[in-house]
Amino acid sequence: MAAMKLITGLGNPGDKYKFTRHNAGFMALDYMAYNWGFDFKFESKFNGEIAKINRNGESIMFLKPHTFMNLSGDSLIAVMNFYKIPKEDILVIYDDLAMPVGKMRFRAKGSDGGHNGIKSIIRVLSGNNSFDRLKIGIGPQPPLPSEVYVLQNFTQEQLDGLKPVLKNTADAVDLYLQEGLNAAQTKFN
Repeated sequence: MAAMKLITGLGNPGDKYKFTRHNAGFMALDYMAYNWGFDFKFESKFNGEIAKINRNGESIMFLKPHTFMNLSGDSLIAVMNFYKIPKEDILVIYDDLAMPVGKMRFRAKGSDGGHNGIKSIIRVLSGNNSFDRLKIGIGPQPPLPSEVYVLQNFTQEQLDGLKPVLKNTADAVDLYLQEGLNAAQTKFN
């Protein structure tokens, strides 16, 4: 069986959260689905929406966990185990408070940075934090608790700044899939 890449966008399910800052990962996958012409389907055994495509001769699976952010890893590990996908073949796309809106950055590993979705993924990977990530800036954070700020909707100004990033995310993921993390970091970080 050929290797499969798993691209997971983090967010919270439901219309209430659709345009919140914490859903930047879902928004990136939705943008790719729209532009690359695929649809998500809910799979109860993974507690998430998945889509499978072939792109440039490669098998790619996309996942939007429905576990809510704090348990994102549970959905991810279910897919990884079922399809025998090693952690070297996953990319996690999520929001980052430390980066301003309009920025994105690939990383090969790192701490959870206080992000509960990443904390959950590191937990299900038995504490291993070496997996590829694509962080989408949602900062700067105003003087509000982070858990309040991330669950608010983007302002119109922030949405305007986010649109080019979502387009770049699709291009960046395309390059990542074709040429790997280093090439994607060089061009898009």
